[in-house]
Amino acid sequence: MEHVKTILIGSVESSKVVLDGMVVHDYPPEMVFGLDRKYSKNVSGYVDLSVIAEENDIPHMTFKNINDDKVVEEIRLIAPDYIFVVGISQLIKEEIISTAKKGVIGYHPTALPKYRGRAALPWLVLLGEKESKTSLFFIDEGMDSGDIVDQETYLIGEGDYAEDVYHASNEALGRMLRRVLKQMKNDAVEATPQDHEKTTYLLKRTPEDGRIDWSAPAEDVHRLIRATSRPYPGAFSHYRDHKVIIWRASVHPNARYIGIPGQIIRSDSMSIDVLCTDGILRIEDYEVDEDVRFVDGNKFK
Repeated sequence: MEHVKTILIGSVESSKVVLDGMVVHDYPPEMVFGLDRKYSKNVSGYVDLSVIAEENDIPHMTFKNINDDKVVEEIRLIAPDYIFVVGISQLIKEEIISTAKKGVIGYHPTALPKYRGRAALPWLVLLGEKESKTSLFFIDEGMDSGDIVDQETYLIGEGDYAEDVYHASNEALGRMLRRVLKQMKNDAVEATPQDHEKTTYLLKRTPEDGRIDWSAPAEDVHRLIRATSRPYPGAFSHYRDHKVIIWRASVHPNARYIGIPGQIIRSDSMSIDVLCTDGILRIEDYEVDEDVRFVDGNKFK
């Protein structure tokens, strides 16, 4: 059987899942293209793929822009059958897509055609979804619109944080990848067109969308914290002149305290209780730019 050549392009944990899976299943890529660490500041969950490639004697190259002429030329010289593009936000131009003899396979952690677009995992938590699917699909000129190669279900717990959903989706990706690699080895990859009539789109989120509105119900504030927690930028508020990023919290009933939403009820070295319109939000893990003393009765802005 003729050897099927693949390459991998990526920059985050899901990219690592694919690279690890290709190694474990004895199907290493011809080359790994990873985002250079110098340009990773705003990439949530960044992973330096060159380290893993080096450990497994796989040729690798870093990039700032995947569509740079130098990168495109390197891919053209490899003449791959398949290209995996997993975990980069840069759009792949036709110059790269056309080099893959059998197709470019992308990854999205939702049940396509539902929830195409940006910031999928935070949106799934914000929307209260209990179940989703990972999707591998052929990249075309649209947004997450190509034919589906495979999908795998994963569950989202009621109290899950973004990192929990992140891990669950990556585990599903690993299970799905095993099947797809076997199909590729046997030249038996099949794809199913998406039903575009059922398409929904997730619009982009920015770090500013993590700003807490203390007049919202406590459960809504908690959901925002869960959705934007690590590896994402985090929900935040301001205390005096300091930005406070809240990574973990819990909701508790309130039958005693009367005050203004955002007001601190009590604080100690372990937690901060903050008044919401219908309960108490207990901040249990947070980050602030310098040492700050939280004073009972003072307010988050």
